[in-house]
Formats: sequence, structure tokens, C-alpha cells
Amino acid sequence: MSSHREAPEISKDPVADNTDVYAFVSPDKPDTVTLIANFIPFQNPFGGPNFYEFGDDVLYEIHISNSGTGRSDISYQFRFHAEIRNKKTFLYNTGPISSISDPSWNRPQYYSVTRVEHGRSRILARNLAAPPVNVGIRSTPNYAKLAGQAIHTIGTNRKVFAGQRADGFFADLGSIFDLGTLRPFQMAHLIPSAAAMGVNGLQGSNVHTIALQVPITDLTRDGRKPTGVLDPKAVIGVYASASRQASKILDDVLGIPTWHGPYKQVSRLGNPLFNEVIVPMAEKDKWNSQPPYGDKRFAGYVTKPELAGLLPVLYPGVFPNLAAYKKSRADLAAILLTGIPKGVVPGFQNYTGPVQADLLRLNVAVPPSKSPNPLGLVAGDAAGFPNGRRVFDDVVTVELRAIAGLTIPLVDPSFKPDAAAAAIKDGTSNTNADYLTWFPYLGVPAGGYQSKPGTPAA
Repeated sequence: MSSHREAPEISKDPVADNTDVYAFVSPDKPDTVTLIANFIPFQNPFGGPNFYEFGDDVLYEIHISNSGTGRSDISYQFRFHAEIRNKKTFLYNTGPISSISDPSWNRPQYYSVTRVEHGRSRILARNLAAPPVNVGIRSTPNYAKLAGQAIHTIGTNRKVFAGQRADGFFADLGSIFDLGTLRPFQMAHLIPSAAAMGVNGLQGSNVHTIALQVPITDLTRDGRKPTGVLDPKAVIGVYASASRQASKILDDVLGIPTWHGPYKQVSRLGNPLFNEVIVPMAEKDKWNSQPPYGDKRFAGYVTKPELAGLLPVLYPGVFPNLAAYKKSRADLAAILLTGIPKGVVPGFQNYTGPVQADLLRLNVAVPPSKSPNPLGLVAGDAAGFPNGRRVFDDVVTVELRAIAGLTIPLVDPSFKPDAAAAAIKDGTSNTNADYLTWFPYLGVPAGGYQSKPGTPAA
């Protein structure tokens, strides 16, 4: 969660595993959109000497759908290659790394950025340097400065970064996956215990981030910056993917597996928790391999979500109205599969059309909020999730409340949500490094030397 181990097969291939996707109008540069795709979940900061890095054999992509078809109209592709400077040492670095070009860093990684629009490719940049991971106070003594050197400008007003960051997602994984327990409300659980504060299961974890900041006009259907929120051309859909070549062969000379053939998608992510919580286990791997425009086949799991049926069972007597509601969940279909049409939320829409597709939908005409609320749209902040997603948005609480019935009155005014629907949460917040107010917005990753392995409770 958000999508850290969401399907059986991709959980065995973490270097290609999407964890989170973010898309928002940049608060410090409101003429631009920031797109972020995270990969490689649950990184232990001290995981050396072969520290985490992007896969040289993985094609990473961030996709934009702006035609109402659910298809990728624009893609930004990222391809990586690592080098070994000193082939006679096992060390990741042979001294302090003072810059991203420092020769004491033994395993530098570089990447290219390619823009694909309607099948036409254009390489935007080559041999951009990624930063090293945050090894510790001696190896990477000024990590924030080091990572800042890896923010590259493409042209005059586009930025890109690819490297390790603190995981900005927060959720009580240990509690949620223990039969749907929410610690603040576990006194009401079918197997009760005393209420407690939530525990962020991502505390201390890092991820690898690909972040891109581009002008709004790069992403819209007609290449213009929309001014009206109700303008259909103001809405874009975003998702990220990772692909591998079709065949894997062990190279006896090199002693490593090599990949051959056309690229096949092995992971994708749009809305947080979609595959994790909505798609049944038997279909998760299939979902990961499919493009969003075919998501109609999964729509039944959205309109009749399993978790909505479990909540009244796991919390007896707490959700009687939800338990009695037998209609198709048109509210969830709008939020996750089509976007919200105009007329549902006054003065707002992020509708991409009738094609059902799991896309993170962003209305680029909605300006950044002067007083952001991490609960986003449901709390009256239209600049937040599910209108895109900012790094600090509390998507677990928003989606729990939506599944619990809080958003049903948007499409069915006759329904009265249970009182608990407006209060349900897992009780966590970000306990990793603070978010930044500038690109790439996610915080400095935890350092290996500075981190202390936790001792699980018995």
C-alpha cells in the first residue's frame, strides 16, 4: 500500500514495482504540473553494499491520457544504465561522495528521457546523472545538496529528477492487514482490543522516485492552458507503468540473466490502492499487464467493492446503513473510473468521458490551494485527491471514508451515511522526512548509518 506489494508476481520483482503516483499543479510554479512515479518499495536504508537502484532492464513510463479514450496519448519514458568505475572493489563508494560526479562513487547510474506522443518519439535528454543513495554521514555527508545536483533542467522550463527519496506514503499496514483492523476503532472490531494510535508501516522506508515537472501546455489536448474548471480539455488522466522484455535468458558468459524481445507491461498504477484493495488476488497480475482503457472488465469490483461488504461484518453495528445499501456504487465508479462529471460537486469536474479506466485524473485549471487540506476534495480542497494527488494527501483516510459510504450522497441523495463514515481512519501521518515545498517535493531519504532497525513486537 499504496501499491507496494499489490500483486503476487510483481511482489517478486520490486525493481519494476510501482508504489505511488502523484500528479498536481505545482504550488510554487502554477503554470506547470508535477508528475511523480515511485518504484522499489520497502527499501531498508542500510541495504548495502549493493544498494537500491533503478533497473537497467526496466522501461519506466509516465503516461498522459487527454483524449477521453483511456489510452496513453503522451508518454515519458525513462531508461537507465549503471556503470562500475573500479572493478577491483566490492565497495559502493571508496570515500566520501561530495558530488554526483565524484570518482569515489563506484556505481553511478545515468538515464535518458524520451517523450512519445501519438507514436512519435523524441529524446529530450541523455546521460542524466541520478544521485547515489543516502549511505550515511561519512559516505554522503551532505545528502540534500548531493540530491539537489541531480535535479536537471530540460530546455528552459522543464525539470526532472530520478533517485532515492523518503517514502511519502503513510498507512498502518500491520493493522489493516490483520483482518481489517483500524487501531483508533479496534474496540469496535469483531475481535476487539483497546483503541490505540496508528503505526506508520512505511516509517524508515525509502523509495526510488522519477519526478518530472513540465508546463501545463505540454499535457493538454490542444496544447493550451485552460482557464475554466468546467472546460473538458482541462482534465488529464495519469498513470505510470514498468515494462520488461518478453524473454529472460541466462547469459553463461556474463553470469547474469539478459532480456530479449518486445517490452511487456508488468506493473501499472493510477489511483492509489486500486489493485491493492479492489481487484481480487486471482486477477491482480492480469490487471498489472493490461492498459487502463480495458478496465471495464474490472468495473464490477469497483461498484460492488469487497471491503464495503466487510466493514459491517468486521465492525458489528457500526455501519448499518452501509450494510443495507444494495445499489451499485456509482460514486466509486465516478471517482475511480470516469472522473467526477460536472454538476456533482458545485464548480468542479474531472471527468474524462464514459470510458472506464483507472487513471489519476487532474483538472489542471484548478489552482493550488492557499490552505491545503490533506483530505482533499471531500474536505472542500479541490486541488487535492481525487483531483490528482499531492504528496501529502491522506489517501487512505479519503478512500476508507468513500468506501464506507461518505460519498454515496453525491450520486444518491436518499442515502444517509453512517456516523462512523465521516470519522473512519487508520490514525497515521507521515513519520519520514518532511515533504519539501519545492521540486521534487518528497523528503530526503533516510540514511543507512542514521537508521536503526526496528524490533517487531511479539
